[in-house]
Amino acid sequence: MKKGSVTRRTSSDQETINLGLRLGALLNEGDVVALAGDLGSGKTWFTKGVALGLEISPDILITSPSFSLMNAYEGRCALFHIDVYRLENVSDFLDAGLDEYLHGSGITVMEWADRWPEILPERSLKVQLVILNENSREITLSGHHPRALTILRQMKEEVR
Repeated sequence: MKKGSVTRRTSSDQETINLGLRLGALLNEGDVVALAGDLGSGKTWFTKGVALGLEISPDILITSPSFSLMNAYEGRCALFHIDVYRLENVSDFLDAGLDEYLHGSGITVMEWADRWPEILPERSLKVQLVILNENSREITLSGHHPRALTILRQMKEEVR
């Protein structure tokens, strides 16, 4: 199956938010964004941008749900923000019922999604954030499902 990707570099938290905003504006109910990257790579900043793209009020504080596991926000579509960093294994994820958000309505953004790639829906859009230096990140969006390829094509066209 064909795989597509888009890579962008950001030089600040605001640029990372702006890239997330552009993605969020393209997302529809049922989309899953699978974030991967080291601590401090910008996963939550990117999610803040996705929230803005989903027309979630900028007055709402978007934080990583490290302890609560999932935060929900209302905008153009519901946003379910999941963080699996503190979970030990995939059965903890399933026991918490978080898999429902991968196959339901709304849009799901999952931090540390690379821990258990086997649970991700085929339609997931993967986002890898790499720290280049203190301020710079390389962010690669990729996927192979037709929906992911459509989003990637739109992201490429927008930059032109």
